[in-house]
Amino acid sequence: MKGLLHTAILRKVLLNAVFAVLSALVPGVLAAQEHQTSQDTVAHDVAVHAEAGHEHAAEGGGAEAHVEEFKAGELIMEHIGDAHSWHLWGHTSLSLPVILWTDKGMEFFSSGKLMDEHHHAKPYTGAHYTYLLQHEKIKVLNADSSVNVDAKVTDFSLTKNAITLLMAVALLLWAFIGMARGYAKRGISAPKGLAKFLEPVILFVRDDIAKNSIGQKHYMRFTPYLLTLFFFIWALNLIGLIPIFPFGANVTGNIVTPLVLATITFLIVALVANKHFWLHIIAMPGIPWPVLIILTPIEIMGIFIRPFTLLIRLFANIMAGHIVLLVFFCLIFIFGKNGESLIGGYATSPFAMAFTIFINCLELLVAALQAYVFTLLTAIYIGTAVHEPHHAHAEHH
Repeated sequence: MKGLLHTAILRKVLLNAVFAVLSALVPGVLAAQEHQTSQDTVAHDVAVHAEAGHEHAAEGGGAEAHVEEFKAGELIMEHIGDAHSWHLWGHTSLSLPVILWTDKGMEFFSSGKLMDEHHHAKPYTGAHYTYLLQHEKIKVLNADSSVNVDAKVTDFSLTKNAITLLMAVALLLWAFIGMARGYAKRGISAPKGLAKFLEPVILFVRDDIAKNSIGQKHYMRFTPYLLTLFFFIWALNLIGLIPIFPFGANVTGNIVTPLVLATITFLIVALVANKHFWLHIIAMPGIPWPVLIILTPIEIMGIFIRPFTLLIRLFANIMAGHIVLLVFFCLIFIFGKNGESLIGGYATSPFAMAFTIFINCLELLVAALQAYVFTLLTAIYIGTAVHEPHHAHAEHH
């Protein structure tokens, strides 16, 4: 029975994973284009700054040489953002599909057509409009190269974050389908392979999070969703910490992804909440009506504040981790640039790399911790919504 139970849970996890990713994919791709720039490696961007500085010095001749300032802030924001291409090395990038829904019809082309050989933006004339990639947002140009504000274009492109979401789904499907097949063949037996590691985590989420927070009567209804949340967030957090292709995308550090997950939790809580929950929100029993005038709006606000705290907690922690890693790495080039020689960079590099490795190891713990906290708070909110006032008293007797 235990093996069959695990198999049923795993299958529900897979279905919920597909639902969660599809819900997060489209809005994440659309909103991520507003303010984020194309992504290169830190070493490549620093090399570009250094080359520009040497060119200015050479052109200056006997005059005072102008050295371009290294802008760490801009560099960091570029590397924690989304992109229409995936940088590999040097000026080499993997172009991703651009999918545009315009008022004149659909457009499909490679993002490489929007960039030159130096990875700089250039106009591209498609079947309906001329497009330009500005700060990772595709804009339509008129014949005089001005922005066409009347053209209606919706961007459904598969950006780096969108590809990473699909990759996370594929990894989760591979892992849990394999586990489900193993349980179907072996039945009740000791887990093998990947199941040795994942089964204790599944039992932990089921028993220590779902059952304790929601209660014995209702916890099984929501265990598949909680398992989906935990493994989905955990997988994305870990993928973002691997700094090589095809990993490294900052998906959970993009506010849209936590927003979609928090919104799903909000909708579930609102839909499954019982009469007792809404009664305490709108008119808490035993409270004088003059007090309710103040208390009821506060309780209603609390319903909307809960998902907001969920998304801010996940977004801020993951974003901060990536920023701290890049800050320590940029110290090498900051000290080297300010000293106008390589001595400062070489002297700083051992300490900067040591702190970078330490923070990266710490982020491994944060990756699991934030998945746990998001799942735990979701379970607590659901448990509050389905709580029955006399349930605990009846069980006690």
